[in-house]
Amino acid sequence: MNRLTSVGLLCASLWFAGMGLVQPVAAQVAQAGNAPIIVKGLPDFTELVEQVGPSVVNIRTLEKTSAREVQGNEPDAEMQEFFRRFFGVPLPTPNMPRQQRPNRGQPEEAQPKGVGSGFILSADGFVMTNAHVVDGADQVVVTLPDKREFKARIVGSDKRTDVAVVKIDVTGLPAVKIGDVSRLKVGEWVMAIGSPFGLDNSVTAGIVSAKQRDTGDYLPFIQTDVAINPGNSGGPLINMRGEVVGINSQIYSRSGGFMGISFAIPIDEAVRVSEQLRATGKVQRGRLGVQIDQVSKEVAESLGLSKAQGALVRGVEQGSPAEKAGLEPGDIILKFEGKAIEKSSDLPRMVGNTKPGTRSAIQVWRRGSVKDMHITVGEFEAEKPVKKASATEKPSADTVTKVLGLTVSELTDTQKKELKLRGGVRVDAVAEPASRAGIQEGDVILALANIETPNVQVLEALTAKLDRNKPVSLLVRRGEWAQYTVIRPAR
Repeated sequence: MNRLTSVGLLCASLWFAGMGLVQPVAAQVAQAGNAPIIVKGLPDFTELVEQVGPSVVNIRTLEKTSAREVQGNEPDAEMQEFFRRFFGVPLPTPNMPRQQRPNRGQPEEAQPKGVGSGFILSADGFVMTNAHVVDGADQVVVTLPDKREFKARIVGSDKRTDVAVVKIDVTGLPAVKIGDVSRLKVGEWVMAIGSPFGLDNSVTAGIVSAKQRDTGDYLPFIQTDVAINPGNSGGPLINMRGEVVGINSQIYSRSGGFMGISFAIPIDEAVRVSEQLRATGKVQRGRLGVQIDQVSKEVAESLGLSKAQGALVRGVEQGSPAEKAGLEPGDIILKFEGKAIEKSSDLPRMVGNTKPGTRSAIQVWRRGSVKDMHITVGEFEAEKPVKKASATEKPSADTVTKVLGLTVSELTDTQKKELKLRGGVRVDAVAEPASRAGIQEGDVILALANIETPNVQVLEALTAKLDRNKPVSLLVRRGEWAQYTVIRPAR
């Protein structure tokens, strides 16, 4: 091809392009690849609000107090719920505790206690909410979006999953549609409706940030960035099909306010609990009677496991289903009913959802080999509160208080018998740094730095020897279960 021919072809190409007969190269590539449009635009939530809004209710709780008790600067219901839910403590008040306030025969009055949200499960008046919303209430009032108010009866409440069901005497209500949590994807748009700070029918939206987030014993939470504030508790988390996929329950916060991380109870777990509450008023859970821990990479390698998986058995309760089945401390439970246990928190969820009395297959790793076993699942009893020891039973433990931030006392013989313990030290009050480590009043300290603490004297002596520049482990009994926590001593 000579130079004149090349120039001619170039001119022809330009002429065809000008006539629209030749596409630019970039357009040809895009057309050949047929690339999909990933983001089409921001969603419109208006139809969802119109569809689901009539099914979302406001819940107010009241408690009976004498007229004299409510004198003074009592905090309002919204602030009470705010502190109770997001700080885990009641709102501090300069007034005396109720048991110390003089009654003087004053008549009882119903005073605001808390606020929250809920949603209609069925047309005949069953409403789902959080257990912490109705906890300790003498009276529950449900307000519908059309401003009708009804006194509600608490059908049942389950603190472990934070799910409650209440009933109002009315029919023809618009029930929500229940969604399929397994179809929910990270990055998917979701919406919340509730009553933050008592502001009815407030709508917020965001995306699913994560699924299967471990923040509780029995629930793998849905994490979102939907704005959730005090009063939103118990309200629905809704997908773009107008289906409820979760119950808004918790937030992560360093300030007490919303910081972009909120958690919702998966609706499939909540419905399973609600069905039992409606049928019997309580929830039956299976139990094995083992104390478990996570299998670390180091432990897995030392035992010859191909990867860190399963639940490490730290202890077996005497007379428990686990003991009867032959489980031993040091076993690693790999499967339950044929389902792999990827992390230790999977086991209590699987067992908890199993009907007591069921004969279940388990697979354990014991001393370098796999062992198949069967176990008859027991029933998980409600946690029994440990009674406080009297002041005369509290020997001095000044070092424990200063270094660990704990006020402690000896366990009574009755408490040891109830808890089936030979010894231990009861936590009566918590301050820093213990509170930061998650220790609570009523916990029982079983060991410090891997050394048993049968009494206050031993705990005091061990605490005095601690290197205050290094964190130390605590083995703590809470209810029926023991767990390790790490605390950094105060200097």
